[in-house]
Amino acid sequence: MSHASTLEVLRAVAGSDHVSDRATDRARMSHDASHYLLTPEAVVTPSSAPEVAALLATAHKHHVPLTFRSGGSSLSGQAGTDGVLVDTRRHFGGVQVLDGGARVRAEPGAVLRRVNAALAPYRRRLGPDPASEGACTIGGVVANNSSGMTSSTTATAYRTLAGLELILPSGTFLDTGSPDADRRLAALEPDLHAGLGRLRDQLRGDAALRARIEHQFSMKNTMGYGINAFLDHTAPSGILAHLVVGSEGTLGFVASATFDTLPVLPRVATALLVFASLDAAIDALPALVAAGANAVELMDATSLRVAQADPLAPALIRGLRVEHQTALLVEVAAADDAALAHVSDAVGAVIATLPLAVPGALSSDAAERAAAWHVRKGLYATVAGARPQGTTALLEDVVVPPAALGPAVRELQGLFERYDYADAVIFGHARDANLHFMITPRLDDAGQLDAYAAFTEDLVDLVLGADGSLKAEHGTGRIMAPYVRRQYGDELYAVMREVKALCDPHGILAPGVLLDDDPQAHLRHLKSVPAVDPALDRCVDCGYCEPVCPSRNTTTTPRQRIALLREIAVAPPRLRDELERDYAYEAVQTCAADSLCVVACPVNIDTGLAMKARRAQGLPAPAQRAGAVAADHWGVGLGAARAGLGVASVVPGPVLSGVTTAARALLGSEWVPHADGALPGPGRPRPSAFTSRVRGERASAGRHAPHSDADPALGGEHDVVFFPACIGELFAPERDASGAPGEGATTAFLALAERAGLRVAIAEQTPDLCCGTPWASKGLTAGADLMAQKLFAALWPLTDGGRLPVVADASSCTHGIHGLASHLPEPDAERWSRVRVVDAVAYARAELLPRLGAVADERLLDRLVLHPTCASVHLGEVDDLAALGGAVAREAVVPENWGCCGFAGDRGLLHPELTRGATEAEAGTVAALGRADAYASCNRTCELGMTRATGKPYRHVLELLEEATRP
Repeated sequence: MSHASTLEVLRAVAGSDHVSDRATDRARMSHDASHYLLTPEAVVTPSSAPEVAALLATAHKHHVPLTFRSGGSSLSGQAGTDGVLVDTRRHFGGVQVLDGGARVRAEPGAVLRRVNAALAPYRRRLGPDPASEGACTIGGVVANNSSGMTSSTTATAYRTLAGLELILPSGTFLDTGSPDADRRLAALEPDLHAGLGRLRDQLRGDAALRARIEHQFSMKNTMGYGINAFLDHTAPSGILAHLVVGSEGTLGFVASATFDTLPVLPRVATALLVFASLDAAIDALPALVAAGANAVELMDATSLRVAQADPLAPALIRGLRVEHQTALLVEVAAADDAALAHVSDAVGAVIATLPLAVPGALSSDAAERAAAWHVRKGLYATVAGARPQGTTALLEDVVVPPAALGPAVRELQGLFERYDYADAVIFGHARDANLHFMITPRLDDAGQLDAYAAFTEDLVDLVLGADGSLKAEHGTGRIMAPYVRRQYGDELYAVMREVKALCDPHGILAPGVLLDDDPQAHLRHLKSVPAVDPALDRCVDCGYCEPVCPSRNTTTTPRQRIALLREIAVAPPRLRDELERDYAYEAVQTCAADSLCVVACPVNIDTGLAMKARRAQGLPAPAQRAGAVAADHWGVGLGAARAGLGVASVVPGPVLSGVTTAARALLGSEWVPHADGALPGPGRPRPSAFTSRVRGERASAGRHAPHSDADPALGGEHDVVFFPACIGELFAPERDASGAPGEGATTAFLALAERAGLRVAIAEQTPDLCCGTPWASKGLTAGADLMAQKLFAALWPLTDGGRLPVVADASSCTHGIHGLASHLPEPDAERWSRVRVVDAVAYARAELLPRLGAVADERLLDRLVLHPTCASVHLGEVDDLAALGGAVAREAVVPENWGCCGFAGDRGLLHPELTRGATEAEAGTVAALGRADAYASCNRTCELGMTRATGKPYRHVLELLEEATRP
């Protein structure tokens, strides 16, 4: 079909709003964590299972190739296509806990971590535990038959599957968990039902083929189709369901998957054991596993040398003189202390007999455990982040029979030496003889590409020579599709081909993925990695950043922002112009710049910071000067803004919306906010030194010596320095439960501090101060620097040389003040580094609650819904917010799918669509929770965003605490 005809067919089914062939959409969706790059012809974002069924039926009829993608990494190239890409993340994220947590049903776009969060109250979890659980989705878990560090071969997606809601290429819908599933399959798809039964009987009747299947799937194995389903299940509907697991989207669309869950084992102990040689480590494995170790992770000598560069690595690693040492990270887990003691004794007894190079023992100490796992989990980030520019971080995994593990590691190390992959590391799940390794070739260099092709052939010889599998966890994808026949032999390969033909007779689903007879297919469509920005070039396209990005449902994600820059770098002129025009809005303007991406990124890329830099680069000198003027006269500007809000609060919404829409069209959407009558009126003016509890000549004397390290006159005069955020002055608080005007976070904090007997100092200059975040966010660097200097000059003298903490009552402002030093000249930057900056929520938990005592039972709320903020993640205060919520309510609920609201200071005013997209999932969860007595957060603009999104009045949690503890 022609491109125009394809678009016409797709839009007739999915609607124009759900189908795009824009160059920007096609380019941003073309990248995944594999080393392949295919640009889709179009991107479809369906909104329901019936829509997908209609789309499949139409594509089946017209032979239009479709590839499904639900996010995640796609390390082996499963999710790329030059056909039609169907994105099922946004509208397929539902999670439903069943049978008291014994089972869970989830849609393909649901992130694994969110599913486990929903199960957490029931002390249950999913069986698969991949390291990418913060980014991988249920769709990927099913498509790749995910396992992980503790799931082995018994708790994989395949082994824990209870049923699928499946849509076949014909459009047929089948719930394989239904009692009548087999009857329905026979009625709706008779050829498929009969064909599966015939293949079942054929395989079961051939002893040699049966033995071959049993051996292959005695190991972790995601190579080809899971034809062990023909041996493990009898009914064709059950066979089909389990063939779909690991099929990488080539047999049908999984609308939902139901899994049996496992109990959470909360008591854990870990040991990092270092052996003098690989053989000594391998020899120790059987006894450790037999004694009850549920995770045993191997790290070779190169891994240990890489880890030594990490200052967070345990001292025993950093102090090694590494030659041939190999480490095993051993972990045991149990339901309670008694059970942990039992298994720890058994494993500890084994450890005591081992020939360790340095002493090692099990420990339940959280810091020691974290340091040990940091070594194992940090290997990927360390090697990928340090790779030379232009190279690809190619992470692979293989599995061999346990007896072949030692020789396989040595031979693999030999291949690295032969092909000059000097920095390659080997690690993996030793208890399953499942090895991961990473190499960093440059695939746009002909010589290195030839070497990689030869290396792959030698790797295949190595693994298949040991009777192992070329893929254990990451899926066949494009990278190993040409080798499926070689691993299984002609007869079993023919069975796999027939499975594909029975389910997808026209071959429309994910062509080129999993099965490919072209022996060179894995060397085609390779991705180049051009340099675009030193701050971003380490990106490996893994997508870990995407689930936490507030713009993921609106424009682009951090991965896509970087992918578009790479596309722009290599695009021909006309396409480059189009991509650059779109980039300003799609990537720069609608980035919330909350930097949650750096928290999730394995190579520590802060895309939010990079987008701020691009805003700064795009501003002309007059704008920078105007920003500095605004910072210098902030009190005047804030007063004008408050006056404007006062006027706006009495103007009818439609009129206000019309006026601001016209102004935005004239002056630009980056400078004029959209207002529609939903904004609150102005808040109360902030208190200064003259209205705080710290008064008199002694308190004010030091405020005019901004560069004094300490003022003796202030000693003992106050306990804490308080900075009231200007957003509390700009926006009035929500009304309280009685409908009366709220008091706001500033008033609440001061009342609580007085009630707790703590003395508070507030800088006299406060009405003219800001944390500086608005300037930094907009890229107004001159204004940000000036405001930082003003803030330092006002606050530093009150801290008694850094002895007293500075507390702010808005989490985003606290986070901004944390970074003040980066805007200050020396020696002021060094002075500020001595100051402990604390958010009011964390301060209230640590200093106020113990002095206030428990809230009387009759004054407790029954249910409180909380919204943590992106700044509270950076500050590490999510638990503090939950603790304050728990102090004022019998039940304090944090929705498991909460995320940054996208209001981001003024982003929510300039781009309301950003907040709508960011809060979509959380708002749905809040609505599903039903009635609550109150809703709270810890930042005024975030409260505005959540109030808009949910229709519920979000207040600062300090206001609730103040009301609950009033005399």
